[in-house]
Amino acid sequence: MDNSSKVPQESGALEGVDARRTSVTAETLQGIDAPTQPRRGESAFDTEGIAAAAPPEEARVEVAGQWQLMWWKFRKHKLAVVGGVVTLLIYLVAVFADFLAPFPANATSTQHTYAPPQPLRFIERTAEGTRFRPHVYGYTTEIDPVALRRTFVVDESVTVPVGFFVRGAPYRLFGLIPMERRLIGPLEPGGTMYLLGADRLGRDVLSRIIYGSRISMSIGLVGVALSLFLGVLLGGLAGYYGGWVDNLQQRVGEFLESIPSIPLWMGLAAAIPLTIPPLQVYFLITVILSVIGWTGLARVVRGRFLSLKTEDFVTAARLDGMSDLRIVMRHMVPNFMSHIIAVVTLSIPGMILAETALSFLGIGLRAPIVSWGVLLQEAQNIRSVATAPWLLTPGIAVVVAVLSLNFLGDGLRDAADPYA
Repeated sequence: MDNSSKVPQESGALEGVDARRTSVTAETLQGIDAPTQPRRGESAFDTEGIAAAAPPEEARVEVAGQWQLMWWKFRKHKLAVVGGVVTLLIYLVAVFADFLAPFPANATSTQHTYAPPQPLRFIERTAEGTRFRPHVYGYTTEIDPVALRRTFVVDESVTVPVGFFVRGAPYRLFGLIPMERRLIGPLEPGGTMYLLGADRLGRDVLSRIIYGSRISMSIGLVGVALSLFLGVLLGGLAGYYGGWVDNLQQRVGEFLESIPSIPLWMGLAAAIPLTIPPLQVYFLITVILSVIGWTGLARVVRGRFLSLKTEDFVTAARLDGMSDLRIVMRHMVPNFMSHIIAVVTLSIPGMILAETALSFLGIGLRAPIVSWGVLLQEAQNIRSVATAPWLLTPGIAVVVAVLSLNFLGDGLRDAADPYA
């Protein structure tokens, strides 16, 4: 058999094999040059060590900083977002209290003692038809035949027009800018508008609640700021140096925590002379709350310092010749700053409740200072509450502020560890 006839056939077969190998190699190289997205459960690198492109979401997470990760996790906590918005609104009300309040905080009217609330209405019905006109109904006076005292009854036949951005009692915005415009108020001079009623001196309860937000919300911030300073300083010293410093700080903190809160507050508040001006009373009450409230934060800071002081970056900073203060403030504190923010946010409601309790018991802030606790003093008398239940509305403001701050603190506490 002629072997020459087999050569072309074999060469053709070999050419087919080479062509298939070439096509397979080209497809393989093409697949390597254009990496595919990894499937769920697979690593970002394949078994041959060739990097595969990550999805855009994973790529964003890999390059995001800690604060951005905290924000992403905080946004998923719906109650925390709502609490943050409400807290921001409350502080804005406190800042612009002069503009938002219809009347000055201490403006009295002896003719309207314990006047009931006048709901704000927007649609007025007249003989000509209905029209948009903000207004409240006026009062008529009646004599109670049993108690022989004057009572107010809302009279729908008397209409008091209400306007926005109306002229009112002059004030200084932020204590600097002289203004007369207020957000809402009666259009007629001397008109009555008590949206939440009046107290025993005929003062507008809504205006006093708005003004009271300044003291009640700011005392929480100032008190927590002082507690934060004491807690970070004393807890940091105890955790960083240890030894007798740690023992002294721990024993002092345990002693303060072992004393009942109410008797301690009463004893410290009783030491404030009655002749001290209201501004100094506010400062002293803030200091008292701060002296009592630093122990919890100090324990947290101490524990974090005990765990961080043995880390490699702290040892490297010591070998580099840095001072202890620079190591603490520059390297250690920023490592748990997010946790401190969460603890501080959760501590503000405690300060607000403490001030409210002290003022309600009469051993805290006193008139003419306007705070939510001072306003609740009006509700101590059962007879007053039965006559004017709207005097309890400052308590609603306290509940809303405390709940919003607690929700915000819970969200920040969860977001403080975005890698969990």
